[in-house]
Amino acid sequence: MQFSHLHNHTQFSLLDGQSDINKLFKKAQADNMPAVAITDHGNMFGVFEFVAASAKYGVKPIVGCEFYVVEDHTRKQFSKEQKDIRYHQLLLAKNPQGYKNLVKLCSLGYIEGLYGKYPRITKALIEQYKEGLIATTCCIGAVVPKTILKKGEEEGEKEFRWWLDRFGDDYYVELQRHEIPDQIKVNEVLVKLARKYNVKIIASNDSHYVDRDDWVAHDILLCVNTNEKMSTPKAKEFNDEEGSPKDTRFAFYNDQFYFKNTAEMTQLFSDLPESIDNTNEIVDKVETLKLKRDILLPNFPIPQEFKLHDDDVLNQWEYLKHLTYEGAKKRYSEITVEIQERLDFELFTIKTMGFAGYFLIVSDFIKAGSLLFERFLNPDRKSMPDIDTDFDDEGRQKVIDYVVEKYGKQQVAQIVTYGTMATKSSIKDVARVMEYPLADTNAIAKLVPDRPAYGMDFEKLIHRPLTGEKSLTELGLSPDEIENVKKVRELYNGKDLASKVLHEAEKLEGNIRNTGIHAAGIIIAPDDLTTILPVATAKDSDLLVTQYEGKIIEDAGVIKMDFLGLRNLTIIKDCLRMIKENYGTGIDDIPLDDKGEFDIDSIPLDDKLTYELLQRGETNAVFQFESDGMKKYMKDLKPDRLDDLIAMNALYRPGPIAYIPNFINRKHGREEITYDLPDMEEFLSETYGITVYQEQVMLLSQKLAGFSKGDADVLRKAMGKKDRKTLDKLKPQFIEGAKAKGHPEKTLEKIWTDWEAFASYAFNKSHSTCYAFVAYQTAYLKAHYPGEYMSAVLTSQLGNIEKITFFLEECKALGIPVLGPDVNESIKKFGVNKKGEIRFGLGGIKGTGDAAIDNIIEERTKNGPFKDIFDFITRVNLRTVNKKSLESMAYAGAFDCFDDVHRAIYFDEADGSSFIEKLIRYANKYHENASAGQNSLFIRWRKWF
Repeated sequence: MQFSHLHNHTQFSLLDGQSDINKLFKKAQADNMPAVAITDHGNMFGVFEFVAASAKYGVKPIVGCEFYVVEDHTRKQFSKEQKDIRYHQLLLAKNPQGYKNLVKLCSLGYIEGLYGKYPRITKALIEQYKEGLIATTCCIGAVVPKTILKKGEEEGEKEFRWWLDRFGDDYYVELQRHEIPDQIKVNEVLVKLARKYNVKIIASNDSHYVDRDDWVAHDILLCVNTNEKMSTPKAKEFNDEEGSPKDTRFAFYNDQFYFKNTAEMTQLFSDLPESIDNTNEIVDKVETLKLKRDILLPNFPIPQEFKLHDDDVLNQWEYLKHLTYEGAKKRYSEITVEIQERLDFELFTIKTMGFAGYFLIVSDFIKAGSLLFERFLNPDRKSMPDIDTDFDDEGRQKVIDYVVEKYGKQQVAQIVTYGTMATKSSIKDVARVMEYPLADTNAIAKLVPDRPAYGMDFEKLIHRPLTGEKSLTELGLSPDEIENVKKVRELYNGKDLASKVLHEAEKLEGNIRNTGIHAAGIIIAPDDLTTILPVATAKDSDLLVTQYEGKIIEDAGVIKMDFLGLRNLTIIKDCLRMIKENYGTGIDDIPLDDKGEFDIDSIPLDDKLTYELLQRGETNAVFQFESDGMKKYMKDLKPDRLDDLIAMNALYRPGPIAYIPNFINRKHGREEITYDLPDMEEFLSETYGITVYQEQVMLLSQKLAGFSKGDADVLRKAMGKKDRKTLDKLKPQFIEGAKAKGHPEKTLEKIWTDWEAFASYAFNKSHSTCYAFVAYQTAYLKAHYPGEYMSAVLTSQLGNIEKITFFLEECKALGIPVLGPDVNESIKKFGVNKKGEIRFGLGGIKGTGDAAIDNIIEERTKNGPFKDIFDFITRVNLRTVNKKSLESMAYAGAFDCFDDVHRAIYFDEADGSSFIEKLIRYANKYHENASAGQNSLFIRWRKWF
């Protein structure tokens, strides 16, 4: 007899389920189960990954969700007397329509029904979106079982009939047997109801972990969720309404909530064998869902005159072609034959791929360009091209707001991220729950090598050989790190609490701990997102958030854009504003654009002052070139062209950093520039014969071996992903193609071997050029306008006292005077006067608070400078400019402009209260008298105190 589990909670039931999806399928495959369902609590976070993984194991995926059902999901206020009573409800998608309705219900649970951590829906919503869904009586926390327990069999039957009337043959009695007394009572009634109404019974297990041995790890996970310790007494009779009794914790009733095999389930339900077989009826009803689909592009509106075809995609291409040639006319004084051919090639590729709409969307918010078009789009690449865009912080939000306004709030969303329990965090979480001493925990965690290149996990930490092939030594661990690993293994193999902590931490490693929001990703859909994929909401975002993460989001059919906020662009923008304020626009070294604003993108790229600054290694606050190592290399390299900066930006990373001395020596003639083949000089001469960029490999594979543009990009991609299968397939093509062009095989073998090694650090020139250009701009501004530039840099670090202190030292080294804060002159940000002197911003004073600063500046702007401290204290709002704010400003010298009061006086407490406290009382008395209509004159402080 075959059996399928239809009630399973994976790791995506955050800190409640522990089952790894692949481990779940692996066990199902070994047990010859026809299907497995995913039914996480209130969400569909894991659904896409679940369906994708199923094909690998040959097990049918069934998509479901265990919803939280309430009377009114829009209600958000409750009391001890009127609680948020939630019922669990299992729904499974029978077909694509059922999946759509599952998505809709799950999304509405967040958009309309989120309360605390619970996305809630109602029976009315289920009735509205029930098509294509299968319902069951679910678990002991569901409405039918709860009604039976609380109101009796008769009321339970009424509730049972409500669901049966709506779902008919797609309604099943779900029996679970976890040895819980209330569950045993409910099951007796459910069997009766099944017999009475001829409703089929299915057996299930409320699966939260894969193997029975995982129950302790799962219990620890629940403690992590509730911030409890294992030693706290368990409240096994926990329910959503009452919570846990005082001084107890939530725990599962026993160790039976695991993914049991068919034999175990058959034995458990030996008195009801049909309940095992009936799971096959549901499996047969369910269509295998295909969730992966082509990108659905938003319908970009185009002018009527470009609607020349019946096909909208072709019309979009006509409009893109028009915009492209208009842009080319502005950019180039003359459209040469070479430019014409390049434009036509790129436009033809876009037309062939059907991606015109994508480029129109991008061009709508930024003028995108590329150095090597094939790097991100060619006929062999069927996925969307990657166009990431960097904005200054303020500009980024404006662009996002524009996109939301253009396409609609229901069509734009941010992307969810999942925070997992990494090796160290897993050890720390488990140790806290198991009450292992904190100092000892930290000591173990410090022993774990954590360089990003290692990708350390328990498999490597505990089980990987220390030396030899595929060992930790081969991975790059130092002798000291190997010794630390030995110490961890000794603890792991011991018999004490440390060993138990490490074993349980190993089981929990990789578990999803929380969700977050992708820093840059934005998706734009052609329709209401809730009709395409499940969405959620987040406390720190006004936008919807997808329930599918970034690496799979495009496979789900929506377009993804990366809008990156780059602080250095804000610094440049702020610096140009101050230059304009101090000098106007009548300066020669920064050109103006069509609108009369400074055009930083048009500054000369051969500026002597800029390269001298870089050659001296004075690169503090210069984008990408701030580290001590980079400063040293700048002094050695003596860069004198932008190409040097582009190459250094790509080389200064783990791996290629070893080639920097060769690069420097070759530039200065201390080392011979050599090429394996003369034909390689064309593309490697700019980097002195050293392969630095992915684009160089692409171009060389075309020139040496006759690779097509598409083949060259496939090679790049395979190298980047270390795809051995594809590389092995391409190698003969490269060797034979290059031999046909007369190149020696031995040399070709060497080139291919070098390229395979290069793959581990390959970088693309397009990205490196953009960042090197921004770096050059920051260096240019620092060289020509150091006061304005450093003022903008200091402003960018408001609130970070360590960074402000560091950059104040840099100002000192540059000979730029930095004047202290002044309530009569300072603005919130750092400012610079025409002498190049920087005035400390009030926002840089720790402990003042934004509201206090805003009030001071607003009052000063409205009614003029403050005459003295008494004038100041009576004019500001003391609800925001409080004692702490006043003390912080006094300490910083912001009141030193009032020269009749020495800074020390503010903190004098000779008679039991400080001068600041007296000032506050004075101001309160002043306003009290003013509100009473009294016109008495206040005596100045010298007489009043």
